[in-house]
Amino acid sequence: MDGQQLSQRGAWGSKVAFIFAATGSAIGLGNIWRFPTMVSQNGGAVFVLIYILAVALIGFTVMLAELTLGRHAQKNPVGAFEYIKPHTPWKLIGYLGILTGIFILSFYAVVAGWALGYFFKTASGTFKGKVTPEMSNQIFTEFSSDPIQVFFFFAIIMGLTIFIISKGVKKGIEKWTKILMPMLFILIVFLAVRALTLPGAGQGISFYLKPDFSKLNVAVVLFALGQAFFSLSLGMGTMITYGSYISKSDNLVSSAGWVSFSDTLIALLAGLIIFPTLAFSGQPGSVGGDALAFKVFPLIFSEMPGGQIFGTLFFALLFVAAITSTISLLEVPVAYLVDERNWSRNKAALLAGFITFLIGIPAALSTGGMEFFTKINFLGLFAIIFGNISLAVGALFICIFVAYIWGVKKAVKEIHSGNPRFNLRPLWAFSVKFLSPAAIIIILITLIKKIITG
Repeated sequence: MDGQQLSQRGAWGSKVAFIFAATGSAIGLGNIWRFPTMVSQNGGAVFVLIYILAVALIGFTVMLAELTLGRHAQKNPVGAFEYIKPHTPWKLIGYLGILTGIFILSFYAVVAGWALGYFFKTASGTFKGKVTPEMSNQIFTEFSSDPIQVFFFFAIIMGLTIFIISKGVKKGIEKWTKILMPMLFILIVFLAVRALTLPGAGQGISFYLKPDFSKLNVAVVLFALGQAFFSLSLGMGTMITYGSYISKSDNLVSSAGWVSFSDTLIALLAGLIIFPTLAFSGQPGSVGGDALAFKVFPLIFSEMPGGQIFGTLFFALLFVAAITSTISLLEVPVAYLVDERNWSRNKAALLAGFITFLIGIPAALSTGGMEFFTKINFLGLFAIIFGNISLAVGALFICIFVAYIWGVKKAVKEIHSGNPRFNLRPLWAFSVKFLSPAAIIIILITLIKKIITG
């Protein structure tokens, strides 16, 4: 790739810029409520321990593989596979990644819109005074089933995402993640400190951080593997795309390490918000999906001293975490259109964003907005197919491609650019060849079995 083409694509201004952007991609709503939910349902602290090990052994391996593939080709997922193995079906894995990212963004932006809507609700005092469970459920049901409100906030999320992506790598993604990531970190640390000072917080901390190994079983290990894998934005080509903007002189190993560490740190801090807060309300280990954020937490905020401020900042945190992810999700199809179709970034961002918005309409209407879409539950359907299965399939084939098609030796040669020593080579080679593919296959089997059995 010549210098002119590279300048048109864009590149990170610094390693810190990449780490902020990649960490922002990995950090999302899943870190703030899916991780605590999984902890709650799978043995508490022992799940946290297995999760950390899984990130180190599996998540880091796949992330380094994607970054290496992207930097070597300096292209989007489709272009990267085509560059290394031209005129073969391998580029279909790149197309799968693009499709996966679009569908995930289509429903993810809807939920992000809920977070933004609840930010304004909380700030305006909707949950001031005594709020009963029935009131909280009714508020959420009325909000999520109102097409006008849902579409309004959905459109704001997509519009902001399109705007940031249209500005390019340095002036768009890099500039905004440098603002959003420090903001996210300040919010989550402040909220964690506040939660730790609540009456009864110690009970929540004990559940969260004191392992009870009697609760360790195969299911806990499998769910920890799955959460570690899905929390890092792997399998849909985001890290291939972000890796394509990394300088050849940068150390890919430390970059992958910092992103894995930062993502895990934010998830752990989220737990320090959730479990002490739940303990304050008398339910130290009770967590459950969207009900946690949009039904249970408003109840707690209404009872908490300074609850309106705490609640407003909590939903601000959800919103910021969501935006750092929507940016990366839209960048993948945009990079494809810029690289392979020679489109301008503005045109690519507008078209990809508009198509995503159209695809997201069924998800937006599936929580009561329209009976047909609600009955099928497109939001849940998209989450299962694209947010789980498709990601795992993509990551499995990325591992196979890097390990056996491109080859570990060539991948390591790329890694050596910026890191001549690479002391982790034997461990990484073993993981990308055997350990990670085996773990992903097990995750896939578990997911499919869970879907079949209901």
